[in-house]
Amino acid sequence: MEQPPGFSDPINPTHVCHLHKAIYGLKQAPRAWSSSHTILLLVYVDDIIVTSVQVSHFGGGLFLSQHKYAKEILAKASMTDCKPIGTPLEAQKHHLQLEGGPLVNATNYRSIVGALQYLTLTRPDLTHAVNLVCQFMHQPSTTHFQAVKRILRYLQGTVDYGIRLLSHSSLTLYGFSDADWAGCPDTRRSTTGYCIYLGANCISWASKKQVTVSRSSAEAEYRAMASAAAELTWLTYLLRDLGLSSHSSPVLFCDNTSALHMTVNPVFHARTKHIELDYHFVREKVAAGALTTRYVPSQSQIADLFTKAVSKDVFHRFRSKLGVLPPPPSSLRGTDKAIF
Repeated sequence: MEQPPGFSDPINPTHVCHLHKAIYGLKQAPRAWSSSHTILLLVYVDDIIVTSVQVSHFGGGLFLSQHKYAKEILAKASMTDCKPIGTPLEAQKHHLQLEGGPLVNATNYRSIVGALQYLTLTRPDLTHAVNLVCQFMHQPSTTHFQAVKRILRYLQGTVDYGIRLLSHSSLTLYGFSDADWAGCPDTRRSTTGYCIYLGANCISWASKKQVTVSRSSAEAEYRAMASAAAELTWLTYLLRDLGLSSHSSPVLFCDNTSALHMTVNPVFHARTKHIELDYHFVREKVAAGALTTRYVPSQSQIADLFTKAVSKDVFHRFRSKLGVLPPPPSSLRGTDKAIF
């Protein structure tokens, strides 16, 4: 076992993590984690990194946060005394380019940005901003590092925020998808963003650059719908395996009428022949009744938070709809319990 690049300790270069409990591969692992409650841990292949998460119980459910981890990130970046700011990205000026001035220390940049990636586990409001600065890991400049500092300044003002999970909620599965057409100034590729809800709780979210250039906004939006539909399909199967199923099909909301028309129109050929795989995937789900698509006005499109910078008022409104809030009053009385 070796310390990962960007996270090495120059004082103790040979030190590694010591597990207080066996995770897997050892005979004592099942006994080490046995309790009166069931914990379901989803692992992609055999890679697993669990970052400190504090779980607080309150009258309506659970509050998950990483405020201790967030403070460690601010301390690592020497930003514990920085002035807070209202949003992680400046509205209308968030498009970063490869050429961004003199280069900065790449190791320090990667260390801070890499740490911020794990913070998005309980902070979906940081997802798009972190995804943006992650695109310049190979050659970060002063402009890119200024964007990282803005994220840290936003984090300073919301360091105790986390995601709220309500216990009394329905099992209705639905999502919002959006795309920022040709938003990358270097490649003109679009950004896909989506968030998935189980009842009132946001349980999955993503912001990522699309792999190819879209020739129209409808194409970019449709690719975003395909990504969200794939996530909804996977979550449907997962919930079914857990014994939790809904009588209604998942609903996917989109604010692009052309993309919505393509999900139900089998002869919309002129706009779909170059996105054939995504078209058939979503179209089959809709035709089989496994997915329902609906229109949502742009002013209510929560997925905007995962594709573009928005004004402070809009950002705060959508942030609360994601369930990202300060700790509830009951969690301030010492009920925090770190489970990871």
